[in-house]
Parts: sequence; C-alpha cells; structure tokens
Amino acid sequence: MKHIPPPTLRLDIDTQALADNWRSLDRLSGTARAGAAVKADCYGLGVDICVPVLRDAGCRDFFVAHWSEVPPVLAHVPAAQLAVLHGPQSAEDVAFARETGVRPVIDSIRQAKLWIDGGGGPCHLMIDTGINRLGIAPAEISDPIVQSLDVQILMSHLACADEDSAMNVRQFDTFRSCIDMIKHKESSLANSAGIALGSEFAFDLTRPGLSLYGGVPRDELKPHIQQVVSPKAALIQTRTIAAGDRVGYNATFTASKAMRIGVVSLGYADGILRSWNGAQFRHGQAALPVLGKVSMDMIVLDLSKAPDLTDGDWLELPYYLPDAAQQTALSQYELLTVLGKRFG
Repeated sequence: MKHIPPPTLRLDIDTQALADNWRSLDRLSGTARAGAAVKADCYGLGVDICVPVLRDAGCRDFFVAHWSEVPPVLAHVPAAQLAVLHGPQSAEDVAFARETGVRPVIDSIRQAKLWIDGGGGPCHLMIDTGINRLGIAPAEISDPIVQSLDVQILMSHLACADEDSAMNVRQFDTFRSCIDMIKHKESSLANSAGIALGSEFAFDLTRPGLSLYGGVPRDELKPHIQQVVSPKAALIQTRTIAAGDRVGYNATFTASKAMRIGVVSLGYADGILRSWNGAQFRHGQAALPVLGKVSMDMIVLDLSKAPDLTDGDWLELPYYLPDAAQQTALSQYELLTVLGKRFG
C-alpha cells in the first residue's frame, strides 16, 4: 500500500506535562508512592506514548482493567509491576497471569479459589468498603481461601473522593480496620481525588488515573495538574456565506450578515459530541464559534475573528478538562476516553 497521507486531525499530547503530573501526585502522596492507572489505553491517550513517560518519570506500579490490556503495557514495564483490576474470571486468566507474571487483583472468594486452584502466587486483594462494585466484603476476609492468598497489596476504592462526603471517612475507617485482618505487604486506597483528601488516605501506594492525564477532580489539585491533551484540526474548506444562509443539520444557524466560515473534519466519530454545540475553537487569541450542529465528522466554524484563515490552517479545540466538562456536561473521564482513533 502506498504511504497514507497525513490526517487533518492531530492530538497533541504534552508528555512533559504528563510526567510532571505524575511527579506532582507522587509528591502529594507524601511517604507513599504513586502508581498509575493505565487502563483504557491510558484513558484514550495511548499506552505506547504514556507508559514509557510514566515509567521514566519514576512510576513502578501500573494498573489495567482487562487481561486484553496486558500485552501492550508489558512491552514497556516488567510483569510484576502490572496488575489487572478485574481479576481472573476463568482458569485461562489464571494460566495467563502465572505465565506472564502479571499480578491479578482478587475481587471475590470465587476468584480467590480460581487463583489458588490454578497454583496461586503473588496477587493483590480488593476489599469493598462501600462502593459496592468489585471486592470482597470485610466479613469475608476471614475465609480460609482468602487467608491463604499471597497478598502483595491490600486495596480498596473510594466512592466519593471528589466530594466532601462523610462516606470518605467511613470508607477510610473500614479499610483501616481491615489492615490487620490479613497478611499483606502494602496497602492502597486513594485514587486521584483521594490524594487530595490528605496524607492519611495515601497508605503505602496511591493509584492516580484521571489527574495524570490532566483531570482535576478536586480544586486542591488545580495548582499541581497541567493540561496534557489538545485536539487540533486543519480547515478543509473556507467560504463566504450570505445573510440568510443556513448552516448544518436542521438549519439551526442562520447568518444575519455575510460572513466567512470554515469546516474542520472533526465530529462525534472522533469523540467531539454534539454536547460541543456552541463551543469555540481557537487560532492564537481568536475565538471561532461553532455554527449549527456538530455532525459525525464535520464542524462548521465562524471565522469572523480570523478572516485570513484558509484551507490547511490548524485550529485548536480548548480541552482543559475542568472547563470542557462544564462546557459539555460530560465528565472529565468521558472527555478523555471518547476521543477517537482518527487523530494523527
């Protein structure tokens, strides 16, 4: 196949900001060290880009959700530094974990039995302290199967760390009460937002995810977290429309005067959903409003503030996650993970 021409979309990833974010979260973790959640292809930004940056910044603990996510990460870090949060669902998962050396996170008595029956070995153990997703109940810790596990990291997950909720303290107290109930080497509770709750929540290891990639789940983190990702698109057509001309599906915009407009090949197929209707792109200091509706792979922009722009010129969609979440009513997690695969 001949060389594919370069795309008219680009996802700029500031790897220095990514490294600095990890270092900031590691520092904020106090005497604990910070790991990294790299599930969902590093929240959509790419394992091959992000994991080496995090590794070289000093990270030594990595977490994915699915077993299918293991091989790309193993290309960059030792198996013993990688854990699968959803645990073994079958004997095949157990065999894969033992063959590769990746650590399963045991989330139930059934999984504990699978792991022991398959030969066992070092693993992590999730305690459900109130979020009621994965994890064994505190009352199940005394089960002989659970007690027979070789637990490296005893962990739980906060449900409301991004809020000033009494549940944070309840979960902390429940987790702390479990620590002496089973032999383990280290303990871990705090996610990105949990790091901001105070050093007592850090235990031995924190597990940031969102904030590594520019998310700010609590205001306390704002001074420490830098924007990592910037979607950019080149104009593929510019034109002048007349007063009364309408733009886009359902003709929701009508020009009140002659105006210069431009089209970028970007849309909800790329993760830029219709919740971006009414947003503004930027070229330098010029704000370029979206006209009409975002469509599957085209967005029309008002070029009045930059009339000299022409085909091929690059524009940026402001993507500071807290502001973008307010603009679109999407969560900061969604804004990252929905980004599509057509970006260059």
